[in-house]
Amino acid sequence: MFTLMKPSPFDFVMSGDYKKLKNNNLHRTFFENDLKYFCRGFKHCYKKYETIENLFSGTRDIWEGIELFRNEMAKANKGSYSIHIANPESSACKRLNLALRWLVREKPVDLGIWKSIKPDALYIPLDVHVARTARKLGLLQRKSNDKKAVIALTEKLREFDKTDPVKYDFALFGMGAASMQACMHA
Repeated sequence: MFTLMKPSPFDFVMSGDYKKLKNNNLHRTFFENDLKYFCRGFKHCYKKYETIENLFSGTRDIWEGIELFRNEMAKANKGSYSIHIANPESSACKRLNLALRWLVREKPVDLGIWKSIKPDALYIPLDVHVARTARKLGLLQRKSNDKKAVIALTEKLREFDKTDPVKYDFALFGMGAASMQACMHA
């Protein structure tokens, strides 16, 4: 994608250069039409909110921000919702929560470029590895990997650090992924 958008992804979006894309495969299930969807959505959001950070920081909580982001992206695309943007009513929104973690938290593995949202507002990016490890450690009882599980696990992690509950994501993921690797090689 960066090869297509060089030298500036922002300029690529705002100039409308994305309209020239065809529908070649970019990565696994992500095609140029998907990139066009995101570019139209980002252009709309940049015009309305100036930044994606402003969109999120203008909401009461992260879940409302995710819903607003998803809806604004759809508005820019004739009301069509992308399979690449999870519905916060029925999903754990792992990818969006992970992206928010990268954007908000600072160091050691996160960028920390958004300043208007504090780490205490974030939710754990819940995937199969994090959920499995959290259950083994007694941190999560819910069997489904859904929004309720994300909220429950994040609340439990807030008991350990109310200012940055998501800092445990990397450790939980690593433990779960390592245990999966050990099972595969056994």
